[in-house]
Amino acid sequence: MPQHQDETRTAYDGVVELYASLFADRRLEAQPFTRNMIATFAELVRGTGNPRVADVGCGPGHLTALLHDLGVDAFGLDLSPGMVAHARRAHPALRFDEARMEALPVADGALGGVLAHYSTIHTPPDELPALLAEQARVLAPGGLLLVSFFATDGPDPVRFDHKVTPAYSWPSDRIAELLAAAGLAPFARLLHDPASERGFLDAHMLARRPWDAPDEGTPKLAR
Repeated sequence: MPQHQDETRTAYDGVVELYASLFADRRLEAQPFTRNMIATFAELVRGTGNPRVADVGCGPGHLTALLHDLGVDAFGLDLSPGMVAHARRAHPALRFDEARMEALPVADGALGGVLAHYSTIHTPPDELPALLAEQARVLAPGGLLLVSFFATDGPDPVRFDHKVTPAYSWPSDRIAELLAAAGLAPFARLLHDPASERGFLDAHMLARRPWDAPDEGTPKLAR
């Protein structure tokens, strides 16, 4: 495992209860843009006829539970065993597993959707294309990816000191280009004023795997 992943896992293992108290218990009541983008994502996934969704980097599982409430068959994956253990306790009816985002334990073309809610922000820029390609791999034709990230107006990614572990903000056009290079078609984005002192924009981008993409076979979740 690359050093930055080991550091990220250790860092999040150390803040499980604090992180859950700050985010999981709020259930997005104070974040209308995020809440509505996730609801739109879930509605579009239901329209594909394949309701299976992976919440990658699920943390304490609150968004996995929200997706379930929105009518999709959601399960959570996270690098941090502490986060997975918390999610299992908090949402015992749902499935949560440890996994790395660049090696998802999911068969090709198995899913109607992937949610990556600020879970790519710690990935170094040179590794992000492969990570997005992995998320594209598990989507069925017509499947949706919703990726949320910190956005910057500059031309290049910006490294910053996130409160948990170092992270990156990205120009939204660059993320759209990387999604297109991964075989996805970005079709909607939302940028809004920051909710923190860092000054970055909050960004949410929806992309779809084309309906005419080659079928990888009968979709099924790898066990």
